[in-house]
Amino acid sequence: MPVALRDVTIREGAQMPGRTYAVEDRVAAGRALDRLGVDAVQAGFPAVGETDRAAIRRLAADDDVAADVVGIARARVADVEAALDAEADVIEVFVPTSDRQLEHVLGESREMALSMTGEALDRAREGGARVHLTLVDGFRTDPEHLSTTFEAFPSVPTVTVADTVGARTPDRVRALVADLRDRGVDGDRLGVHFHDDLGVATANTLAAAAAGATTADVSVASLGERAGNAALERVVVADAVDGPGGDESVVAVDRSDLVPVCETVLDALGESVDPRTPILGEAVTTHESGIHTAAMLRDPGTFEPFDPADFGGERRLVFGPGSGRGSARALLDRAGIDPTDERIDRLLGVLAERGPMDAAAAAALVETAFRDV
Repeated sequence: MPVALRDVTIREGAQMPGRTYAVEDRVAAGRALDRLGVDAVQAGFPAVGETDRAAIRRLAADDDVAADVVGIARARVADVEAALDAEADVIEVFVPTSDRQLEHVLGESREMALSMTGEALDRAREGGARVHLTLVDGFRTDPEHLSTTFEAFPSVPTVTVADTVGARTPDRVRALVADLRDRGVDGDRLGVHFHDDLGVATANTLAAAAAGATTADVSVASLGERAGNAALERVVVADAVDGPGGDESVVAVDRSDLVPVCETVLDALGESVDPRTPILGEAVTTHESGIHTAAMLRDPGTFEPFDPADFGGERRLVFGPGSGRGSARALLDRAGIDPTDERIDRLLGVLAERGPMDAAAAAALVETAFRDV
C-alpha cells in the first residue's frame, strides 16, 4: 500500500533556534510542496501567533493547493480554537504518551491526558475541521498504552506515533510497528514521525513502512528541531532505489520534480544545505576523480546509486587538475581522436591549466586543442 507523506518542513523548521519564516515565505514553500504531491503540509502552530495562523489561512484558501493544510494543537481547547481561527483543513492534536513526558511535560495522569485529547478532538470537529492525532514520545511508550489510545479514538483516521527525541533505530521501529499491528491497530490509521538525532530517521521511516505504517512525516533537507526530521528527499530516493517495496515504489509523490521542489522550498525559507548533503548537495552528484569520470563517460551508473535526472537533478563530471589518464583517454575517444600517450599527456596539461570544467566544456576544449590532429 502506498505511504502518504505529510510534510512538516515549515512548522518544524520554524522551531529551530533563530528562525522566523514570514507568511509569504511559508506560502511559497507550501505551494511548492503541494506540486510534489505530498498528502499534507503542516504550515504552523496557530497558538504561537498570527504569522502561523495567516500562513495556514492563506494556503487553506488557495484553490490551487490540493494538499491538506494542517495546523497543530496541543490537547487544549484554546489551541484548537486558534487552529479553527486559522481555518486549517486538518487540526493535528498532539499529546504526550510516555510516562516521562506525561509527568514532566504535561503534568497529568494518563487518564487525564486521554480526557483532554478527547475534548480537543471534539472541539475541532465541532468547528468543522478534520482531525489527526500525534502521540508524542510514542516510541518510548509501552505498546499496550499506545494500543489503548488507538482504541480510545476509533474515528480519528490517522494516529501518528512519534519518535520525538530520535531515540530509536530501525529494528526497534520495525518491532514496535509490528507489535501494534498484532494488537489490532489498523495499518491504514498508523502514521510515524521521526527525528534524526541518531542519524537514522530515513531508515526508520522505511522500516516503519515495511512493517505496515501508511503515513509518514518528512521534512525537506531534514529541517527541524535538533538534528531535524526524516528528510523528504532521502525518503523518496531511498524508497525508489532500494525501498521496502522492492521493485515497486511505496512513497506516493511525483519523484520527477523532487530536487527542484526541494530547492524552491529552501530558497523560499532562506535555508541552504552543505554541499555534501545527501541528494541535495552539489558535491553529491559532482565527480572529478579520474577513475570515476573515465568510467562514467561510458556508463554514469558505474559510480552512482541513481540517475539524478530521475528526480529532477543533474550530474556534473568535472575535468581539471584531478583528472587522470583514464579521463583524458575517454575524452579523446569520444571526440574520435586516437588517444596516444603523447596526446593524453598534452590534454592533461591543458586540463590542469584551464580546469576545472564540466564535461561539455572539456569536450569543446578537446575539439579546439586537437582540431588539426
